[in-house]
Amino acid sequence: MEYKELFARTELLIGSEAMHSVAASRVILFGVGGVGSWCAEGLIRSGIMHLTLVDSDRVAAANSNRQLPATTRTIGELKVNVLKSRLSEINPHAEITIIPEIYSASSSDSFHLERYDYIIDAIDSFAHKMHLLLTASKTKATVFSSMGAALRMDMRQIRVAEFWNVRGCKLAAALRQQMRKGEKPHKRIECVYSEELLENRGEETPEYTDEQGSFRKARTNGTLVQVTAIFGFTLSGLVIEDIVQRVCKL
Repeated sequence: MEYKELFARTELLIGSEAMHSVAASRVILFGVGGVGSWCAEGLIRSGIMHLTLVDSDRVAAANSNRQLPATTRTIGELKVNVLKSRLSEINPHAEITIIPEIYSASSSDSFHLERYDYIIDAIDSFAHKMHLLLTASKTKATVFSSMGAALRMDMRQIRVAEFWNVRGCKLAAALRQQMRKGEKPHKRIECVYSEELLENRGEETPEYTDEQGSFRKARTNGTLVQVTAIFGFTLSGLVIEDIVQRVCKL
């Protein structure tokens, strides 16, 4: 099946010139968990042809409530492998590159961010997230980021705002506080966030953490797929909207 046939309905909405720009755009997505996996699906179903997925994690049973790659049959598999297989079935013409590694200050140069038109942050680690946002903001790419999606239930409170204008999100507040002490982003970063913040109502269970079989009480926050998926689809929508606006000069 040809590319044009697969995305005829999208082209009908945005026009052939914008559709061509969507296909030509190069996107790198960091994190394919509860938010990132749905973002990846949204990008491929919208006609993105060049997508790089970065995530070192494997599917765990606890991912099943919110992550696209997680099923009872994929537990233990690399998330990027599972996701690439699914996305290739949606569009076999797409160039999907997977990098099963962790983004960090020491590894950042290996990702060659300068090659991309769009950089999407959907990672959880505070330190890695901050470094990625600062580094990505120095490139020519447009940068989008997901703030905290856990401890939320009300989909109607999901918003988009520039990083410095995000309100009610502890993660964003902590990032801003740290950045004010040093380097700040070099350009606008649009973020998906929610001002809602609930408390866990259930009991946490110990998480297995090491090869010796020891357990520790980890801070785990509850999540719902309805929220994480909207975060992810919103990120993918921001990419497509930006491409269309550039082409149509809206």
